[in-house]
Amino acid sequence: MLEPSNNNELPVIPAKCYFSIGEVSELCGVKPHVLRYWEQEFTEINPVKRRGNRRYYQRHDVLIIRQIRALLYEQGYTIGGAKAHLSGAGSKNDATITKQLIHQMIGELEDILELLR
Repeated sequence: MLEPSNNNELPVIPAKCYFSIGEVSELCGVKPHVLRYWEQEFTEINPVKRRGNRRYYQRHDVLIIRQIRALLYEQGYTIGGAKAHLSGAGSKNDATITKQLIHQMIGELEDILELLR
C-alpha cells in the first residue's frame, strides 16, 4: 500500500471504461472497504452496480477518488471538510479533473512515442 504522501507515485489509469473495486483500490492506493465507505459519504462517487451488487467504477470516479484521497491524506481535510471542498469547488473541480485527464493523456502519448522509437 502506498504512503499518503506518495500520491504522485500512483499507477497510471489504464484506458478502460470500467474498473472493479479491486482495480480502483490498487489505482488509488486505498483499501476496498474505504472505497465503499467513501461511496456512502461522497455523492460524487457513483459506481455502476451490476449483477450481485458488484461495483464498476468509471474513469471520472477514479479521478474523484484520487482527489478525495489527496484532500484527506495529504492536505489534512476531515470528511466534512472534503465534502464541503468538493461541493463548493463546482467548476474548479471539473477543471482539476480535466487537467488530470490531460496530464494522463500526455503521459500515455509519451509512452507510445517511446515505444515507436
